[in-house]
Amino acid sequence: MADAIDLTALCRGDKAAWDGFVRRYAGLILSAVRGALRPGTEAEDLVQEVFTRLCKDDYRLLKTYDSTRAGLSTWLTIVSRSTARDVQRRRQIGVTPIDNVPEILLAVHDEPHEKLLLPVELLSPRQKLILTMLYERDMDVAEIAKALAIDPQTVRSTHHKAMLKLRTHFAVNGKRVKN
Repeated sequence: MADAIDLTALCRGDKAAWDGFVRRYAGLILSAVRGALRPGTEAEDLVQEVFTRLCKDDYRLLKTYDSTRAGLSTWLTIVSRSTARDVQRRRQIGVTPIDNVPEILLAVHDEPHEKLLLPVELLSPRQKLILTMLYERDMDVAEIAKALAIDPQTVRSTHHKAMLKLRTHFAVNGKRVKN
């Protein structure tokens, strides 16, 4: 059935292809999103979020679909559930999209205004090492992966988990501790 959908036309933004794609898969996406939602959450907005995610950054996500690994329906179900969980997680922890953060708060300073004290057990040794390599040594993910002989995705995942721990720690404690 997936061969009836022209992915190349979708990635070009062809309106007729998108209309057919939406008609065909909106119900599937709605079902997948509903299955991943907490009670009382609106599913229709998340369906729109899935379609937006597929189009974002010149259809980057849609271009990753590989018909040899999964059927289009299966892949869309996974993408839909992941999108629903991501949106709920952002709402739960109160993450502000970067576009909504005032530019002045994103300014880079030569020296931090205050040093942060972290509990010793907060981050794993690998997380500390990767954060040090990223932020103090200004290494990129590929360089770190090569230096540590690990997959670049492992570097990204470890970085992401460390940042989640830091955000949670500071959200709970609510203030910075000066050194």
